[in-house]
Amino acid sequence: MENTLIENTLKTLTVAVAGNPNSGKSTLINAIAGSRLHVGNWPGVTVEKKEAIFKKGNQTIKLVDLPGTYSLSPYTQEEIIARDYLINENPDVIVNVVDATNLERNLYLTMQLVELGIPVILALNIFDECEQKGYKIDVKKIEKMLGVKVIPTIATQKAGLENLLNEIELFSSKRDNRVPVIQNYGSDIESAILQIQEFLKTSDMKISEDVNKRWLSLKLIEGDQLVINEFGIKNHEEIINKTCTHLTKAHDGDLESLITDARYSLATGLTREVLSKPKLKKVELTDKIDRIVLNKYLGIPIFLAAMWLVFKFTFDVANPFVDWIDGVTAGPLSRWITILLVSISSPEWLISLATEGIIAGVGFVLVFVPVIFAMMFFITFLEGSGYMARAAFVMDKAMHGIGLHGKSFIPLLLGFGCNVPSIYATRTLENKKDKILTSLIVPFMSCGARLPVYVVFIAVFFQNSAGLILWLLYTLGIVVAVLSGLLLKKTLFKGESPMFIMELPPYRMPTWKSLMIHTWEKGKHFLVKAGTYILAVSIFVWFLLNLPWGVENKKDSLLGLAGQVVAPVLEPIGFGNWEAASSLITGIIAKEIVVGSMAEIYIDEVEEEIQEEVSFANDLNEIGSGFVNAVQDAGINVFSTFGIATISAEEEEGQDNLKGVIKTKFTPLAAFSFMVFVLLYMPCIITGVAYKQEFGTWKWYWVALLNGFGTAWIFSLLVYQIGSLFGLGG
Repeated sequence: MENTLIENTLKTLTVAVAGNPNSGKSTLINAIAGSRLHVGNWPGVTVEKKEAIFKKGNQTIKLVDLPGTYSLSPYTQEEIIARDYLINENPDVIVNVVDATNLERNLYLTMQLVELGIPVILALNIFDECEQKGYKIDVKKIEKMLGVKVIPTIATQKAGLENLLNEIELFSSKRDNRVPVIQNYGSDIESAILQIQEFLKTSDMKISEDVNKRWLSLKLIEGDQLVINEFGIKNHEEIINKTCTHLTKAHDGDLESLITDARYSLATGLTREVLSKPKLKKVELTDKIDRIVLNKYLGIPIFLAAMWLVFKFTFDVANPFVDWIDGVTAGPLSRWITILLVSISSPEWLISLATEGIIAGVGFVLVFVPVIFAMMFFITFLEGSGYMARAAFVMDKAMHGIGLHGKSFIPLLLGFGCNVPSIYATRTLENKKDKILTSLIVPFMSCGARLPVYVVFIAVFFQNSAGLILWLLYTLGIVVAVLSGLLLKKTLFKGESPMFIMELPPYRMPTWKSLMIHTWEKGKHFLVKAGTYILAVSIFVWFLLNLPWGVENKKDSLLGLAGQVVAPVLEPIGFGNWEAASSLITGIIAKEIVVGSMAEIYIDEVEEEIQEEVSFANDLNEIGSGFVNAVQDAGINVFSTFGIATISAEEEEGQDNLKGVIKTKFTPLAAFSFMVFVLLYMPCIITGVAYKQEFGTWKWYWVALLNGFGTAWIFSLLVYQIGSLFGLGG
């Protein structure tokens, strides 16, 4: 399938791609447009928008990926966006991606899409799994009963996508004259529909001709307030209600449930007509696994074990590459830049800025790119396999204890990547109190930006227990989030716990392409931050360490003085020195900067090494051989899950790098206390911006700041003081 993406087009066929979550919609779109989808935000909101423009023959096609939705009667912001786009933008074609293994539930949305009057093509996706289960779907019968074209597809294998694009192309030349079949809702509802349609035709309301009046009549019968307000029907609501009087009396006034039940009945009836299942129903693999994974006694231990494996693999696989990049940036790269600047007679301050500011700051953050991407890869695998939805389900009971439900655990899980999208993800919760409460405990979930801190300290003090320590930190974050939520629920957010209804998708093996695309999308933000935000902050920190200009002792610099003010507060928790305090201050801007700041602060001690003769050829050889060794070490660790992560030559050299300096400044107990503090203390400023955008005020960010600092100090105090009582402080 050869599609050429282009930027400028003359005639464009707009195709909206709609479907339920977990229907394979994103996989299908990626398969058609590749990884070159344009990703932005929908106007006025922070919900991700994906679209692509490409050529199919002589036809230019614009593909718009709508947020996943179960219905056109929306509750979440994503569902509102999908519905509003279909109504207001009037696309030429709707491609409805349907999970063939869950036909009945998916057809509920299909019924509503057909009612819009916009041409619909049904992409019957995941067709291979349907056949594996022994299901037989009569495609021709679906086409006849709905009046739409149906194309079986297997998005993961790109099967059927060429046929789908050919069908889309037909609409550009109006060669598809298929008319959707009008579904009959029964005499009572049909009578009300006709009366309202007549009223809409004769009223003075200015409703676009593109809006299907039958669909609009159904929405008015449902009492959809969003539709009533959007189309200016508020002043005519009394007339609509009079038309529905008979229905209201006959059905106890719950007309929305009446229409919903009618649609589900139609979807059920259609499914029975077109779907044949084996008479002897075998127990599906998904059901077999769920009997264990969702067991009330085993569910949480399995979840914790799964997360331990993720952290174990992350550290063991990424650590050799961390050491390799560290060796390259601190060695050859730093030497080459120094030689270059000296050769052009650069001033001392510029050399210092380049080596002690940019290389030490940004370089030391970039060292942890392998860790970030490894973590994102394994999290993406768990999401794509269907397990993460089970994790939310398993945690439902625990979340009820703090007045939330399992659906709130999904934003918390996203926090393992970054707290910012987690804050935005709270908009999927229906209750405003749930949104705010969930957002306040999100910062306790250990984001990827904290990983560099853990990796450094674990490599120095806990190399033999790396996976366990990492698991303890992430688990502690979850526990503290639950405890903090419980406290907030008892004080600021009193109320009943809502019910939790969530779809559990079948277990699937994610494709390598899907894993790579989604891992890159999650991890690339770290690289972007390193190249922009962290670069700027590293330069800023360098100036703070060198002002007043010419200061000889960094302790007397602006940052050093600020650190000395904060240090006494940190004394009871094990690291009351100005260096640690100063690093934590910069971490409020972004957590990755903590290790970068340490590298800049300790740079004088780190650079007390014997300068060897520089050879460009030797450096290249060192870089190449180091990479080969890193690959070998990572491979060994993959097959030695319960072994010890490989310690590379750079680490064995001892005290001549940042890790060596840290070893002289911290005890193991103080190091663990420091990691606990970094885990729990203040959310970064970028997260604060997310609070402001999502809730329209800085208030909740300040609450999160105070809550975070107080919680971090208390837990670090407990760790350090109890550890000291047991003689672990040495």
